[in-house]
Amino acid sequence: MSDPINSPSRLSISAEAARNLATATVTPPQWDEITPRWLHILLPWVDVDGGVYRVNRVKRKPNGVSVDLLTVDDGEPLLPTSFIDYEEDPREYHLSTIQTVLHTHTRVTDLYSNAIDQLREQVRLTVEAVKEREEFELVNHPNFGLLNSVAPAQQIKTRKGPPTPDDLDELISLVWKKPAFFLAHPKAIAAFGREATRRGVPPPTVTLFGSPFITWRGIPLIPSDKLPINDGNTSILLLRVGEKQRGVVGLQKAGVTGEVEPGLSVRYMGTNEHSIASHLVTRYFSVAKLGEDAIARLDDVNVGNYHEYVYPQA
Repeated sequence: MSDPINSPSRLSISAEAARNLATATVTPPQWDEITPRWLHILLPWVDVDGGVYRVNRVKRKPNGVSVDLLTVDDGEPLLPTSFIDYEEDPREYHLSTIQTVLHTHTRVTDLYSNAIDQLREQVRLTVEAVKEREEFELVNHPNFGLLNSVAPAQQIKTRKGPPTPDDLDELISLVWKKPAFFLAHPKAIAAFGREATRRGVPPPTVTLFGSPFITWRGIPLIPSDKLPINDGNTSILLLRVGEKQRGVVGLQKAGVTGEVEPGLSVRYMGTNEHSIASHLVTRYFSVAKLGEDAIARLDDVNVGNYHEYVYPQA
């Protein structure tokens, strides 16, 4: 009978890999694909009961206003009557789920966990992978992702390709009610820095969470490599966040069984006849836009434009 641990199609970490981690080292496994995930940190998160978050909106009347009002200077005019009406079919956001089953052989976790807890590291890295996938979906999911949630009136294109201060000012004019932050690919942020510097207005920096971020008009540009680049072009988002501001909010379900942090659980599923222990890793999440003007998108952002600077001879 073949050994399921040492076979090419093994279901859990091998004993050899575990020994390498347990001996001659005191560092946990290093994974280059892990990112800071600033978007998750900057989004306000709302706990959703029942797995559904309904966004109730006021219905606009045919004349374009919600309430009939009259400004009176003198006299006794007949006052208008009115009421606030609501949409009959408001949008509902259902929590999405990211799941995987983590396998660890009990022999490995028992024998090679003196210096570094093998199970803890396996769980930690699996959770990191789940969080990376979550941030990707927050940006790119076809139903609720930020890139696909922008109203047509909130979408603009760059004037000439590279992102300029004028382009970001246009974004600010669309999300002018307490804009919180720009979200852009690091290459797009670098491209904006080049264009701003070229025009003699290098963007200032601000320190958030112990890291420096460049800003424009006092609004930080937050990097995320989850925004795609296609043929040298990408998009830049500007967000307003928070329930009170009718902005963008993250959605999650807290208090689930085996919760290690709000909305994320690691649940023991048992050990099979091959001594392989299984843990179910689950993340419940979504993101909702409370106002149409809570997010705007700048498209056709070219990240490949560079400038040659000629300095006068001394």
